[in-house]
Amino acid sequence: MSEFEPKVVGILCNWCSYAGADLAGVSRYQYPTNIRVLRVMCSTRVTPNMLLEMFKSGVDGVLVGGCHIGDCHYITGNYYTEKRIALAKSLMRTAGLQPERIDFYGISASEGKRFADLVTDFVERIKKLGPSKVNSDERLRKRLDAAIETAKAYRLRLLNGKEISLHSGNVYDKLIDAKKLDDIIELALKEEFERNFILQLTKDKPLSVKEMAKELDTPTDEVLEQVVVLRSKNLIAMDTIVGATPKYKAIAAGGC
Repeated sequence: MSEFEPKVVGILCNWCSYAGADLAGVSRYQYPTNIRVLRVMCSTRVTPNMLLEMFKSGVDGVLVGGCHIGDCHYITGNYYTEKRIALAKSLMRTAGLQPERIDFYGISASEGKRFADLVTDFVERIKKLGPSKVNSDERLRKRLDAAIETAKAYRLRLLNGKEISLHSGNVYDKLIDAKKLDDIIELALKEEFERNFILQLTKDKPLSVKEMAKELDTPTDEVLEQVVVLRSKNLIAMDTIVGATPKYKAIAAGGC
């Protein structure tokens, strides 16, 4: 069997990391041809759902390059990128996809050699992880779809953006407790993922709460709570009753 050659996407900011990649080419530094580069004006244009969508399309790894922290052309752009990459990794872990398939690096315009070395190391890491199983594992694909919709959830995006205020404080100069915020984000991610996975599971066929709990590997009382929330938002409805057990089916497959 021939050696696995991963499909890697490199998303590089215009002002630093893309210029570093350009310098690597001009300087003829060697690195794997597996990477396909997308240029964006700032790395903060990258969102968690955008990254997860790439894996759905068949990518094996995504390398995001930006300016070094404290040296962003847009002042705080890469601070937000760091938080978004962390959220994307958490969503991948929740979905069942290795979070090591994504990484974020600060690369300046003068670091052509560093760019080549990072790409080489990243491609080798993806080779060791093997090909992504998203398109060959139906359950993993459903979980990834749920993670994509979760990444779009307003409260999760809002909480993720708040992390940059941990050291600067809010408009009242009050600092946010990091541990407390992390716990809130973790709970929000769990709840939003469970709701979106329920919608994915019941999109094609009605399921009972017990059947959903088995798929989610979550206690039935917790699943029932999420079903109640989804019903209040008119996203799921009772479809049939088998014996004394109601079965529910998604009304719409969108996010919640």
